[in-house]
Amino acid sequence: MKIFGIHDGNTLTQFADVSSRAVKAALMADGHMGYVMPIGGVAGYDNKVSVVGVGFDIACGNCAIKTDLKFEDLFGMDHRYLSTNPHKFTSNRTGIELANHIFNKFEFGIGTKNTSPDAPNDHKLFHDPAWWIIPNTGAYRDDLIQKAREQIGTIGSGNHYIDIFSDKEDGTIWVGVHFGSRGLGHTIASNFLALSQGMSWGEKGKEVEVLLDLDSDLGRDYWALMELAGKYAYAGRAWVARKVVSMLGGQEVDMVHNNHNFAWKETHEVVIDGTPALQELVVVRKGATPAFPGQRGFVGGSMGDNAVILEGTRPETFPNSYVLPEQMDALYSTVHGAGRVMSRTEAKGKTTRSGVVKKVGKVTQSMMDGWLAQKGVIRKGGGLDESPHAYRRLGEVLEAQGDTINVLHTLRPVITCMAPEKPF
Repeated sequence: MKIFGIHDGNTLTQFADVSSRAVKAALMADGHMGYVMPIGGVAGYDNKVSVVGVGFDIACGNCAIKTDLKFEDLFGMDHRYLSTNPHKFTSNRTGIELANHIFNKFEFGIGTKNTSPDAPNDHKLFHDPAWWIIPNTGAYRDDLIQKAREQIGTIGSGNHYIDIFSDKEDGTIWVGVHFGSRGLGHTIASNFLALSQGMSWGEKGKEVEVLLDLDSDLGRDYWALMELAGKYAYAGRAWVARKVVSMLGGQEVDMVHNNHNFAWKETHEVVIDGTPALQELVVVRKGATPAFPGQRGFVGGSMGDNAVILEGTRPETFPNSYVLPEQMDALYSTVHGAGRVMSRTEAKGKTTRSGVVKKVGKVTQSMMDGWLAQKGVIRKGGGLDESPHAYRRLGEVLEAQGDTINVLHTLRPVITCMAPEKPF
């Protein structure tokens, strides 16, 4: 087991439980409690895959596009001005209009549908043979395909977003998005939990650990549909990010794209009877970014903090070793975000439908607005449960990952668009 950073007892207990079933495991510095497996957890299994480890939002991940635009050209201000006068940007007319345009152009929230005439609802993934794994008794397959077509390219709720960033070095504009496979991934995960418990497709099973052997029919079917959900998430994120770039009037220069809720077949060094050996493992990353040497990833902080483009440390950085031992111990993984320090309820409190306050939250509207004003971020949507106060600082968790990663670009958020907060 390899643990980066400092974690509470519940997270460590959950990680130890997962590690007891894995060949090799690691916990990233942004880790916190999850369902069965902690967020930020990485576990390598011997030809098995964990359904709850991959999670309900299969293939949740990030996509960032570097554009040919500069902050100055887009907003009429020097990007360096943000460092000394960030509050001035929050009233920038172009910025406000652009934030409103993005927020109104895309669909945020649970169960929303993409009604855009150019929505990628006839992407080639919809002709993938993996769909035929799903039984059509009760029209399960037809209904799920229809739902998936309607939801592709929608953003979802919670910490999912569309952001506009300014590169701190030269003011280059980047577009970043964060979301996963929407209802498709949730349906796949839920039903394979049920199937593994002897139930039928369409029934609801318990949210417990399930390790599926990839040599079994059930394991092979899950793997095929997991990979289908991965294609779906990639297609949706790429469509959204590229559409935003087009709305900005820019061109795509580079794209960095990665899942952080997924499973991969990878070769890793393990110790067998005291001797190092190479073994193929099924590596489940739940809220962790793949970071093999030279592999790039886009990692966001929170709505009021920087994001980064990073890479797994390259061998030439440390010429006396092919890779660092810490990289191998991390199963070539790193953080996927800053990591929560407050639950959603702890941050925003709890109010009944009738308006009765059941629990007072730790974050107020003035706290969140004040933070964003100081950072120069224009916000559309996003509730108190997504305030920067509810998260660690990204710089701190990256530092805790040590030399395993190298930051290539630091991106300052200037516009953030998220699902509107629920009234209760």
